[in-house]
Amino acid sequence: MHLQLVALDGIKFEEDAYSVTLPTLAGEITVYKDHMPLLTALQPGVITIRREQDDPDYKHEHYATFGGVADISHVRVRVLVDEATHGDEINFAEAEKAKAEAERHLTAAKTQLELDQAQALVDRYAVRLNVAALRRRHQKR
Repeated sequence: MHLQLVALDGIKFEEDAYSVTLPTLAGEITVYKDHMPLLTALQPGVITIRREQDDPDYKHEHYATFGGVADISHVRVRVLVDEATHGDEINFAEAEKAKAEAERHLTAAKTQLELDQAQALVDRYAVRLNVAALRRRHQKR
């Protein structure tokens, strides 16, 4: 199936893939060729791409994504997200430091707006850390 992953800053992935795992509002789903047509909202999370059927886990590509929608047909998946960061682009130590800082902001929030903004940052860096951890685990092979 053809997979297109598009973020606000451009196309992140556009190739054929064996499967793609998406973080939908109803839970994680994995899409293969001939999937039933579906339009679904996405929540912040990890998008995992498997290029070939026999690819071992360490060959999967992971993207940290934030918000968006997926348009799925029998032969194509088009994912539109606000942001998509490939695992190779994430520095684990920097993401860990940024998450700790966001958690401090969350604790210090005095208004609902500050609370919502800080929680969004905590969630953002938690996803980035998840993707960075997947990358680190698979690089040790």
